[in-house]
Amino acid sequence: MSELFPGFVAQALITDDGVAIQTRVGGSGPPLLLLHGHPQTHAIWHKVTPTLAQHFSVVLADLRGYGDSSKPVGQPEHENYSKRVMARDMLRVMQTLGHSRFSVMAHDRGARVAHRLAADHGEAVRRLVLLDIAPTLAMYEQTSEAFARAYWHWFFLIQPAPLPERFIQADGEAYIREVMGRRNAGLAPFDPRALAEYIRCAQLPGTAHGVCEDYRAAAGIDLVHDRKDRAQGRQLTMPLQALWGEQGVVHRCFDPLAEWRKVARDVRGEALPCGHYIPEEAPDALLAQALPFLLEAGQ
Repeated sequence: MSELFPGFVAQALITDDGVAIQTRVGGSGPPLLLLHGHPQTHAIWHKVTPTLAQHFSVVLADLRGYGDSSKPVGQPEHENYSKRVMARDMLRVMQTLGHSRFSVMAHDRGARVAHRLAADHGEAVRRLVLLDIAPTLAMYEQTSEAFARAYWHWFFLIQPAPLPERFIQADGEAYIREVMGRRNAGLAPFDPRALAEYIRCAQLPGTAHGVCEDYRAAAGIDLVHDRKDRAQGRQLTMPLQALWGEQGVVHRCFDPLAEWRKVARDVRGEALPCGHYIPEEAPDALLAQALPFLLEAGQ
């Protein structure tokens, strides 16, 4: 996959609980952490990293359970896949690389990790760009029939092990092609090399379980953490930019700006001309919005 990220250096970094997080680092300037979503890997960023690397020291990372990162067996309450623990992974990655403060741009599941990272370690996060999500708690509490039909995998993957794992393990390639290809743009936006990477990683031992544990945690312990934040009136204090696909599901079922303004003090954002997979469907539109925000004075 090095051809997708020329000049970037791959390295596995070990967290406090012994989980290896696969990273790829390149560019120069202020630090910027990029986090991917489901069912992908850090390969989603290959269309935007050439530009970002001109301005930032870019750190790409595979979430635990995904890509070439470790895929530990889930604990009884799925706590080792809570967004709190996954956020701690990323904090340790950035600290190991010498970055005590950094910005984050994240998509889908990675954006949920980024939300928790900003909530738990606000002193470390300068600016936050979240792509095509509303807060997890809002999405579960406002689930409608339309959302459940479109995001069926949210409710399939949280079923007790090993039922969903067996389906994914039976044909990892089919899972990738079906989940990603059923979106509005089909598979056309994906570079064949990136798609091959997603398929390879879906077939790795432990991936099916790691993916399911991520979602099980989101439907359980993550909601406990989010409700506690809400009860305590905690809000994110760093500038937050929310961007979403105008052809996607999130903005049809939720109001992203309104929901983010309930949990953060400084929120801006808008729809982009694409569906869910923003970094691959609309890289130029993403850069046009995110780059000025990330480069704003006072970052």
